[in-house]
Amino acid sequence: MTKEKDLTIPDMSTGSDRTTQEYVYGRIRHAIMIGAIPPGTVLTMRGLADTMGLSPTPIREAVRRLSSVNAIQVNKSRRLSIPEMTSGRFEELVALRITLEKHAAERALPYVSDIKITTMTGLDDEMDNAIVDNDWDRLTILNHDFHRTLYTVNPDQVTLPVIESIWLQLGPFQRQALEMLKEFYTIDRHKEILAALATRDATALVKATEYDIRDSIYKAGRKLLTAGAAAA
Repeated sequence: MTKEKDLTIPDMSTGSDRTTQEYVYGRIRHAIMIGAIPPGTVLTMRGLADTMGLSPTPIREAVRRLSSVNAIQVNKSRRLSIPEMTSGRFEELVALRITLEKHAAERALPYVSDIKITTMTGLDDEMDNAIVDNDWDRLTILNHDFHRTLYTVNPDQVTLPVIESIWLQLGPFQRQALEMLKEFYTIDRHKEILAALATRDATALVKATEYDIRDSIYKAGRKLLTAGAAAA
């Protein structure tokens, strides 16, 4: 289990119009979403404040917001931790992710331009390099950018906040599962997504989106959970 004193919370730009509270929330949220804080890590307000070089006041508000979306667990004794993944919770989160992202991808298709496809192709090329380098943090960030770029071309989309909530809850566990990516992700589903976008094939797009999620996290996640249960 990671100790709080060993935490690394990646820095991020404060932005000219971002308040301290928004900066703190965004930075901790980003760290959880990319899996920089492993499941089961016990946290304290003071420890987070010391790690980020800030006072505990903005940390409290960030923790409150993140606990409301199940990214940080607060137990009865007010102890904070990153939730451990359970088999039932994992199945629920993956099922929701598949349903919502298939919907978001299909609804975005009519608005996808060749320029957007080029942008997504560039992101996919960067992801290929991150896989070669075993740079899982970079890979996760690029993967989110790839899918976010697609879903947000729909001017009427309302699902992205819910999808990002699922990414947030899966983030710490997914970071562990990514260590087995090369074992299970043997077909490049992003290439299939790009091909479906280019031919405006909704059926192929929905199928590739589902298998991208299944191959990138579901299979490895099931193996991790099974191994953990056997060890216990």
